[in-house]
Amino acid sequence: MFMQLPKSLITKKLIPIAILTALLGGIGWGTGFYFGMIRIHEPDRQQYPVRGIDISAFQKQIDWSKLDLSEVDFIFMKATEGGDFKDPSFPDNWRNASQSKLNRGAYHFFTFCKPGKIQAQNFIASVPVESNALPPIIDLEFIGNCKVRPSVATLKQELQDYISEVQKTYKKTPILYTTQEFYDAYLQKEFAPNPIWISNFYTQPHLADGRQWTFWQYTERGRVTGIPTLVDRNVFNGSKEKFKQLLSRDL
Repeated sequence: MFMQLPKSLITKKLIPIAILTALLGGIGWGTGFYFGMIRIHEPDRQQYPVRGIDISAFQKQIDWSKLDLSEVDFIFMKATEGGDFKDPSFPDNWRNASQSKLNRGAYHFFTFCKPGKIQAQNFIASVPVESNALPPIIDLEFIGNCKVRPSVATLKQELQDYISEVQKTYKKTPILYTTQEFYDAYLQKEFAPNPIWISNFYTQPHLADGRQWTFWQYTERGRVTGIPTLVDRNVFNGSKEKFKQLLSRDL
């Protein structure tokens, strides 16, 4: 037999409890997401067996002896930004990653404020030429960049100037790291030879022009043993054999 609860009990007791439960659940989920314990999207390990991280001075003092190498197949690290900034942690990160026998690559944050050739010189002066390193990476995004956005034609020319200088030095085709917003604004159907490393924290990336991405940064709130801060986590779009081909590929 169905027994109807008194209206006063529903309005005064059950509803406040339900609201409180929902609020606590939301707070718990938000806290878990903020501290890297919960992620909106976790790439399938069978589909994406090659995984890595990217770091900068923000990650502070890394305990390289504690890094779980079963979780980190590659590591990208910030080297330079603009025409003169050099990440203070890069020399140590580059050396320690090599000693840990990690596949490593260096990236440059490309600004709208400096000519491409000058930025390339900053990167070349900072990053050793090593045949076993991953291709150099160019970080292209709006956040943290100069406020005035260049035209598509201007950005294309400055970026091409940068790429030409870097390719001559490292003999490898640079990887373009970018957000979906930046890709849609500047990179669609452009720079076809350059592998794309795309950032998307909410869903599996899809590029509007049908191009295939090579790396996917799927969270900025990852946790890795040995790193005291949250860290970006990434996957490679392919098998371990295909990843080895990328390592050995040159111009």
